Amino acid sequence: MKKVLIVDDSKVMRLMIRRTLRQAGFESLDVHEAENGVEGIAQFKEQAPQVVLADWNMPEMGGLELLENLRGIEPNVVFGFITSEQSDEIRSTARQAGARFLIPKPFTPDDFKVTLGTFLR
Repeated sequence: MKKVLIVDDSKVMRLMIRRTLRQAGFESLDVHEAENGVEGIAQFKEQAPQVVLADWNMPEMGGLELLENLRGIEPNVVFGFITSEQSDEIRSTARQAGARFLIPKPFTPDDFKVTLGTFLR
């Protein structure tokens, strides 16, 4: 069973991501949550997920800093952003830091199927 970590400061958004994962056909995942990058690192160390889905902007530690920290812990973790930040500069920065994908908000189950299918099957 694949483990996924959702890191977003909005509880509602974490619930929406969970629901959309199920709607996209990823029902058998072991999903964990954190509300910022600091908690994300702790959850990552405890749960060892294969995939991390993170927001870009969060208090205490944002998504980019989380990605940089996780690369030091596990360089091969699949990390992607689910964010409303969609500028070319953000996309380029995310790719250069090692993000595998960026799913824009608002998203659909089809967005998850297409983007996450190779990582979660």
